[in-house]
Formats: sequence, structure tokens, C-alpha cells
Amino acid sequence: MTQLSALLTREGLVLLDELGTIESTADVAAAVSRLRAAGHSPDLVSAVVGQAHLRAKGRAKFGEFADRMLFTRAGLEQATRLPVATLHAVRMRQSDITAVSDLGCGIGGDSLAFAGAGLTVTAVDADPVTAALAAYNLAPFGEAASVRQGTAEQDPSATAPADPSHAIWLDPARRTAGHSETRRVTASDYSPSLDWSFDVARRHPTGIKLGPGLDRDLLPDDVEAQWISVDGSVVELVPWSGSLARDGIRRAALVMRGGSTHELTARADAEDAPVRELGAFLHEPDGAVIRARLIGDAARMLDAGMLDPQIAYLTGDAAVTSPFVQSFRVRETMPAHVKTINAALRAHDVGRLEIKKRGMDVDPAAFRKKLALRGSGEATLILTRTPAGRVAILADRV
Repeated sequence: MTQLSALLTREGLVLLDELGTIESTADVAAAVSRLRAAGHSPDLVSAVVGQAHLRAKGRAKFGEFADRMLFTRAGLEQATRLPVATLHAVRMRQSDITAVSDLGCGIGGDSLAFAGAGLTVTAVDADPVTAALAAYNLAPFGEAASVRQGTAEQDPSATAPADPSHAIWLDPARRTAGHSETRRVTASDYSPSLDWSFDVARRHPTGIKLGPGLDRDLLPDDVEAQWISVDGSVVELVPWSGSLARDGIRRAALVMRGGSTHELTARADAEDAPVRELGAFLHEPDGAVIRARLIGDAARMLDAGMLDPQIAYLTGDAAVTSPFVQSFRVRETMPAHVKTINAALRAHDVGRLEIKKRGMDVDPAAFRKKLALRGSGEATLILTRTPAGRVAILADRV
């Protein structure tokens, strides 16, 4: 709090803007030495240099807007990427929403997009430091964006009569750190609770930002569940309710890759495609497609089949280009034995190898140490299971 107080002064903010980019640990050390030599206090130097470093990291999520924002380390890690938040804001505008209460606003990443889209924003966070940073980040929007400290459960917007033009955006905090997109997350991992959040969603047009590993059985039947991936990484699950849920859609996989956005939607989980033998190509569905259980729909779009009924790999004979899968051209298939694989690597002159696995209890890093990689070429090794047993597939990315 002392550092924040030092930073939120005219001297601190001017010094931060003058400092410039701080990207490496060497930049940090040099800046600290220079500012201390100039007579600035330790608290101010630590706050300013730390913020400059966070601003450099923040560009990955906020682009050039990061250069005028303030962050905490945890707040930046948890903040929604601005392109994703912008899509949330667009959905609200298209649903005739004019105002939104952002409950659990963090440093204000989503509120920044909401206000930028012309919505009137009330941002709320329980932590006083985080609320103060959100207020700074939203200050350019003037009266269109207000920030207050408080809990989501105590906010009047959650208990007010439903207003079709006023949406609720909830970002429940994780109770424990270290969740990954592959871990199943339960209701007890969130605060406010999912029961409370879903109750709000039944009464108001609502979007709830959740970890993509949430147990799907916890989702209410009447929400649109949208999984979102960015450049191959599934970043969030958003259940939408009321007017924010699109008619006839209960499952959606939104894929953002290379600046382009594509979406696969359905009324329910898709029926899997039939299993077929490995063809000339193997396709790995995007994580959002897998999470939304729309693998079967993706397979039918590609005229492909399942490699195994329990494994999220597709296969077919036609070369395809689709944002919903990564495709590999099959070179050779063999038993998943180190000796056999090494013989194939030598025969194909492979020296640089990407290893992927699904359905096999294998540590790719440990497995790599057993391989003879002495060639000049590159390839992808896919270790997986088929109805006939475990196989290794040597392939090339398409």
C-alpha cells in the first residue's frame, strides 16, 4: 500500500511515464540504480520500476493501452485479453444492453472494453488496492465508468429488479492458484460461489467468466456455454444468460487465431463421428472445440472420422484448412516402441522433433531423451491410442 501511495502521486506518475520500457531484469537493475542515484525514495523507485515492467508485459493483453495503465502482477495475470473483452462488449451492444455492472472487475480489463464500446460501466472489486488501480485505468472514460470497492454479493445491481438494458458481468475469483486448463475445476474453487452467480444469471442478462476446466455438469441447462481459445490456448468459459444467450445455441467454441475469429455453435453437445482407420491426414481439434464437445461437428465439416472413440484426434484422406483443427500429413505409422521410432527418425533424417501425445501415459520430455535426433530435418511425432493399440505417428504440420 505504501508503494501504491507513492506511485499515485503527480511525481510518481510523471516518473513512470518518463521511464520508458522496462523489459528485462537488466533493464530493471539499471533503472533502479539510476533513479536511486537521482535521489528518489526506495518505495517510489520500487513502485515505478515495477509498474514499468508490468506495462511491458501488459502489451501482450492490452496492446498500446498498457502504456497508460496500472497493474498488479496477479491482476495482469487474471485480466481478460482486450480482444476477448471486446467481443464480450460487442455481444452486449448487439443485445441492446446500455449499462453493465462488472462485479469482480480486477484491474478493469473487461470494463475497459465495455466502456470503450459505449456502455455505462459500474466496476466493483472487493480489494481496495485493485479497485484503486481499476479507477485509474478507467479514468479516461469520465462519468461513463465508475469504480467502487465492495463485494459482488453486496452490490445493489445483483438484487435489483431485472432491467433488460442492464447486464451483469461476473468474474468470480479463484480460491486457489495454480489451476490449468487441463484440470477440472469445481464449484468450491470460486468466490462468489457458482450457486450465487448462477442465481444472478437466472434473474439478469449475465455473462460469467470462468476457468475452461469447470466441471460441465455444474452448468445450468438454460445458459449458452461458450469456450474461448486464443492462439491455441483455451483461456475461458463464459456461460451467457437471458438476452445475452443466443437463441438455439447452448454450446459454442470461439477460436481466435492470428487476429481472426471463428466460431462453431450447436444446440447441444455434438454426436461423435464414426471411428475410421488412420488416413493420409491427422487433425487435432482446437481445445475450445474439445471443451465444447463439438468434435463430431468439426469432423463432419472436414469429412473426417474419429481415430479412436475416446481420443480427440480426427483423421481423413483430404487436405483441409480449418481454424478449428491443426492438421498433420502422415509420413509413417509404427508401434510406439523407442527402437522402432528411432529407426524411423534415422530413415527420415529427423533432427528436430515436436512430440505430441494423447491417450498415453508418457512424459514427452523424458521420452525425447530416449530418441536419436541427429538428422537435419524436422517432423512431429504423435503418440496416441487407436482401437488396435498404441501407435506412434510420424507426421508434418500442414
